[in-house]
Amino acid sequence: MDAAGVAAALREASGVRVVGGGTKLGWGRPIEAPELSVAELDAIVEHNVGDLTAILQAGCPLATARDAFAAEGQMLALDPPDDGATIGGVVATGDSGPLRHRYGSPRDLVLGVQVALPDGSLARAGSKVIKNVAGYDLAKLMSGAYGTLGVVTEVSVRLHPKPREWLTVVVRRDDPHALAAAASELTHRPLEAERLDLRWDGDAGAVLVQLCGASAPERAASIDGEVVEVDEELWAAQRAAQRGPVVLRVSSTQQGLADVLSAARDHGAVCVARAAHGLAWLRLEAADAELVTALRARLGACVLLDAPAALRREVDPWGPLSAEPLMRRVKARFDPYDTLNPGLLLT
Repeated sequence: MDAAGVAAALREASGVRVVGGGTKLGWGRPIEAPELSVAELDAIVEHNVGDLTAILQAGCPLATARDAFAAEGQMLALDPPDDGATIGGVVATGDSGPLRHRYGSPRDLVLGVQVALPDGSLARAGSKVIKNVAGYDLAKLMSGAYGTLGVVTEVSVRLHPKPREWLTVVVRRDDPHALAAAASELTHRPLEAERLDLRWDGDAGAVLVQLCGASAPERAASIDGEVVEVDEELWAAQRAAQRGPVVLRVSSTQQGLADVLSAARDHGAVCVARAAHGLAWLRLEAADAELVTALRARLGACVLLDAPAALRREVDPWGPLSAEPLMRRVKARFDPYDTLNPGLLLT
């Protein structure tokens, strides 16, 4: 099925569940609707090596794109947990990994999109060049909308040179407040870190600082920590901890991360966090509605990601949405008959 076929299917549908790689079907409210797959839209349409841009169909696996760009010494700076995710699903959910520290989230790397709308039309916005200031920013609207406004069928993305040398410095602490303070101090240094993450597991934690380039050893020497030159397993573990039996994504601040780490210690959770952004993931082993409710009361804005359907029925995955009135107006404008992922984000 091509993009036009996706649009035609939407025009005839009364309600569909949009599916790419199927890796995030446990996110949001449980819904029942026929699946509309974009998995066949899996091509790399263009790779403009000289311009550091590419055009990908939505069903293109992230791993496939990563390998293709690496062959040219380039990378798409998105590193969420890679369990078969597609570029369309990553953009639709706003998913990201530790590279977010330097390069931002999907919405910062997408230059343009093609979207199939519920009325059967195809819309384009943005462009395939980095200097783009014209038009309505449909790409940012679709990023994080969970496929409830339109089906992303194609994306134009910005690429970056792939580093050839790197290492990671690990700073360990056994107190959540001391760990958060160390992370904050490192965040404000001119280290030009590729990744700067926090981790808490059991009764201790660490700050992980990845540095790239020929000057990485010199910059690493200014940090009082353990230097790890072969660091793939460290960062694979960081990404993996963003998934689990039950995962809460916490939107906090740099100053608030000490409380998030303390909550992880108190409740036996594994926590990973983007130190500069105050964004954290708490991995819990038990599907306990009371615990989720208590953590929300303690930490504020939390989204329940991975969780059994029964827990997502008992506890609203999204919690209170301060922007709900605006979200409903946008939904009514793009999808007035609730065709796309009905009930997933708004009831």
